[in-house]
Amino acid sequence: MYTSIDNLTYLINQIVEKEIESGIYQIADDETLSTNEIIRLIATSQSRRSSIWNIPEKLISLSTRIGDVLHLPLNSERLKKLTESYVVSNQKIKKALGIENMPANAKEGMKKTFESFQ
Repeated sequence: MYTSIDNLTYLINQIVEKEIESGIYQIADDETLSTNEIIRLIATSQSRRSSIWNIPEKLISLSTRIGDVLHLPLNSERLKKLTESYVVSNQKIKKALGIENMPANAKEGMKKTFESFQ
């Protein structure tokens, strides 16, 4: 789940200007980015090549089973947490505000964030 600062400030301004029903609203960019996409964006923003390792699934599975038996940090529970999807829907806030799309693109927002670290 990611929300660019441009979309966050846009939503805050919209909420202040319009009266919406009180409730719990999830705020996120329209597009979801995978971990690999984020790594590539970080590398690009730093003018570097990304290094993403492709580890065979069987090796990871074996490692987590060993971690379960020996009570190591890499175990089945931790692997599940690392590989779960944490995507949220921003449809409720967009519907309440009467908008179709967020103004900023997720990739551009992420690039802008990484470039600000330089």
